[in-house]
Amino acid sequence: MTHLGLTVSDLSCRLGGYPILHDISFDIPPGTRTAIVGANGAGKSTLLRAIAGLQSLTAGSVRITAAHHERDSIPVGRSIHKISTRRRAQLMAVVGQEETPSAEMTVGEVVALGRTPHRTPWSAGGAEERRIIAESLAKVGLSGLEHVGTDALSGGQRHRVMLARGLAQQACLLMLDEPTNHLDAAWRLRFMDILDGLPCTVVAAMHELDLVLRHFDQVVVLDAGHVRAAGHPADVLRSSLVRDVFGIHSTQVPHPETQRPHLLITDFVRERTRS
Repeated sequence: MTHLGLTVSDLSCRLGGYPILHDISFDIPPGTRTAIVGANGAGKSTLLRAIAGLQSLTAGSVRITAAHHERDSIPVGRSIHKISTRRRAQLMAVVGQEETPSAEMTVGEVVALGRTPHRTPWSAGGAEERRIIAESLAKVGLSGLEHVGTDALSGGQRHRVMLARGLAQQACLLMLDEPTNHLDAAWRLRFMDILDGLPCTVVAAMHELDLVLRHFDQVVVLDAGHVRAAGHPADVLRSSLVRDVFGIHSTQVPHPETQRPHLLITDFVRERTRS
């Protein structure tokens, strides 16, 4: 699969006439995992949609800057917003935070929607498509449920169906808005392990800072629509920044056995009362 790289330059957005994002700039190197974090309302979902070409810009650009393999078929240097919807869907898969599958569809039918950008007109799914659907469901622990109606699933299982649809798209860039929402503790860890092994570039809006510290190559911190900091998670997620942006006290500690860093959150920032 192809790795895609992007450059976000001076990006600004407005929603309903209100400015949401201001002069956002950072690079997404091909093959990396980039986390976008920030407090509620910081603009994470809007930024994801803007990068994916689903949200119009008031200023700036999002351009493809690099690609591994198939270079001739990927428009390096082009603005994402000037590429056709179908071509963008071949290059980028987006799974929204609150997306849910239609209750009238089976699990397999929902996941098969991820193959739509790759089909020729009037074509139907064949053996290769069925294989991709089965593999995508296996990755999210839903093997054998292709013919089960989505209305028979739990909330967490429905969320995993949507994640499987994104995996089935086999895009160069996978974009996820809060992918661990609705997942239990075990599946949050399992899904991060899946992301670690995917042969594509990943960009995800995340709430769980400890997972960002352990599983991402870089983090972009949004604060009221501005980039507060960007870089390697261990360098960015220092106690002072986490306190100022998220209102919590934290410290990075090594695991006693693996020595991998973890972000230990100890308390929220308590306002001082006046005497």
